[in-house]
Amino acid sequence: MRDVLDEVLRHYEAGEAVAVGTVVATFSSAPRAPGAAMVVTADGTVAGSVSGGCVEGAVYELGREVLDTGRPVLERYGVSDDDALAVGLTCGGIIDVYVERIDRATFPGFADLVAAVRAELPVALATVIAHPNPTRLGTRIVVWPDRASGTTGSARIDDAVIDDARGLLASGRTAAVGYGPDGERRGEGMTVFVSSFEPPPRLLVFGAIDFAAAMARMGAYLGYRVTVCDARPVFATASRFPSAHEVVVDWPHRYLGAELAAGRVDERTVVTVLTHDPKFDVPVLAVALRGKLGYVGAMGSRRTHEDRIARLREAGLDDGELAVLASPIGLDLGARTPEETAVSIAAEIIASRWGGRGQPLSVLSGRIHH
Repeated sequence: MRDVLDEVLRHYEAGEAVAVGTVVATFSSAPRAPGAAMVVTADGTVAGSVSGGCVEGAVYELGREVLDTGRPVLERYGVSDDDALAVGLTCGGIIDVYVERIDRATFPGFADLVAAVRAELPVALATVIAHPNPTRLGTRIVVWPDRASGTTGSARIDDAVIDDARGLLASGRTAAVGYGPDGERRGEGMTVFVSSFEPPPRLLVFGAIDFAAAMARMGAYLGYRVTVCDARPVFATASRFPSAHEVVVDWPHRYLGAELAAGRVDERTVVTVLTHDPKFDVPVLAVALRGKLGYVGAMGSRRTHEDRIARLREAGLDDGELAVLASPIGLDLGARTPEETAVSIAAEIIASRWGGRGQPLSVLSGRIHH
């Protein structure tokens, strides 16, 4: 839903209602993950996507209906036996889509949710999407780590939902959670969908070179908060890296050490070291490889890599710590230009994150989505 928040807010602030369809569950090879959303406005405008095109038409019609009635609907879409191209998913997957009306009356706390997301504060939205009592359906709670706003109409349900939403938020997960009708942990009959809006993951690019500019553009495109850091002020300027969210002039190892100490990087953080200069590379890699980060990669030739490994061993790193390093950085795409190299690096980051093998799908069998 993050991608359509601004569009929803624009209509919300104008006093207009919109219908929002959200993927709340997927099965098999579904094209979009839970949390993907599509907006239908009163004038027929559409924003976002729930399936990459397979069932958008059906969700659009359902959204128009929900705008008129105000009643939320949970609908399942799968392969149609009669005509898979009509409404079903041609990929063979199944998705559950929850369609609801959002306006000032149905969601008084929506502006607070958007403000928290814009401020990059961790916040979750918990919505009752299935319940035997129709009055509970569509009730919402906005959950922060230290407070909550809204209610399902039952204190017992609220306590269970808030507790679970905080757990999902802490792990950055978006998911549907099942309960009994009165919030029983082991029961069934009620389903709550929790959308987690954790701060975006960070991409730290060390080395203010032309490859770094391409990497910053790629990282921003993939949804990372991008920082470019270099100790040389003549190169580390905002004008040279307009895609970066911030450009820092500091020694890389000192900057990364301070970010680790302050808790501003975590297991989702990506570090790319692009300088291939030992006086910059080795100190920052020594910090990064001990930091339990999501991905650490370094640019350089095979000879540079061998020299770098020897220097890191001299700095006290062991085999386990060195095994974390992706070097030479990137997948073998035959990249030449900075932009192609950025694609190569991004491909390895994505594969590392989701367990991909970096091989052509045409030569593999089995599931596409891991």
